[in-house]
Amino acid sequence: MIGDAERVANQDFLAPGEEETSLLELLLVLARRRRLIVRVTAALVLVAIAASLLLPNEYTATTSLLPPQQGGSTSAGSALMAQLGGLGSVAGLAGGALGLKNPNDLQVALLKSRTVEDAMIDRYHLMDLYHVRLRSQARTRLEKAVDIENGAKDGLIRVSVTDRSPQRAAEFANGYVAEFKKLTSTLAVTEASQRRLFFEQQLSQAKDNLANAEENLKKTEQKTGVLQLDSQDRALIEAVGQVRAQIVAKEVQIQAMQSFASGENPDLTMAQQELQGLKAEEAKMGATPNGTSSAPLVPKGVMQESGLEYTRKLRDVKYSETILELLARQYEAAKVDEARQGAVVQVVDPAVVPDRHSSPKRALIVLGALILGVFFGVVWSFISEAFARIASNPAEQPRLLALRQALFSRK
Repeated sequence: MIGDAERVANQDFLAPGEEETSLLELLLVLARRRRLIVRVTAALVLVAIAASLLLPNEYTATTSLLPPQQGGSTSAGSALMAQLGGLGSVAGLAGGALGLKNPNDLQVALLKSRTVEDAMIDRYHLMDLYHVRLRSQARTRLEKAVDIENGAKDGLIRVSVTDRSPQRAAEFANGYVAEFKKLTSTLAVTEASQRRLFFEQQLSQAKDNLANAEENLKKTEQKTGVLQLDSQDRALIEAVGQVRAQIVAKEVQIQAMQSFASGENPDLTMAQQELQGLKAEEAKMGATPNGTSSAPLVPKGVMQESGLEYTRKLRDVKYSETILELLARQYEAAKVDEARQGAVVQVVDPAVVPDRHSSPKRALIVLGALILGVFFGVVWSFISEAFARIASNPAEQPRLLALRQALFSRK
């Protein structure tokens, strides 16, 4: 009985492996070491408070941007495109090919571009502000201060700038958007802008071709003396000019479709059949596919040689006029769409001077220190309790002595 009482009285000093650890025993250890836990926790909390007070305040200013909406851009020019002949379908294909799957990703990439960052460095003299020698170092510091968020739910792009000065944070955020607009003003990043530039180039070339054709017609008139044809000849010339213009439009359409459609695509097959039909119609009119055909447009013997030469030049003029008209309509449709889109990006909420600091989060720092203090205090308590039990166990004395000698030996 006496042995049992001694074992119960001294059970807290048994080796850890002699009996199973219970929840009550763990609570007893924490109760005995509660002062240690409090001291460790208090020390970490005091350090966290001091550190949070020494950290400088930082302020974050945010501006929200609305990127161009691609979905409704082509609807504005649908009325004009409906008036077009063969080129109407080409515009739809070109718009689809030039359209962007996710325009927000493109705007974010442009915002993060080196061009915009270098413009910010030069605008606000960031190399002097950050006290760096290299432009790459200034870019790195700027990238840490700027956060660009692509809103997946609302579709807005948010540019946030963090700085120790609230006024400078707001100025940097608005300046970032201003430099971004300067960049995008020189780039065609929307579907309508790309279509407008494409048709603008084609329209310029068509104007040159028409001017050359008219000049050639003028020289022919001066050379042959023919100034006017009868109504039948003029109607035939205009008809073949229209057919040739449609052939060119259909060829452009087929070329655009072949860039993404296979040879078995039914729309591509139908377009090729329509092209063959237009070429057959052109052949029936007595013209060959090239623009310098010598085949007459009216039955042989009706016109003299001089009238035939005049007819060829007039036919080239009518052809160029038709192409110019079609391209001009496409160009105007693209301009209407671009005007509806407005600016590349629109500022929803400009950055304002923040009235509260965004960091440091002093309450979170102190709370985190409190949690870590309790954790380390508990761990330290269990370790101290384990060493105390080992020290009180005579069987473990030689091992404990050997551990101390190994740790503190100078050899």
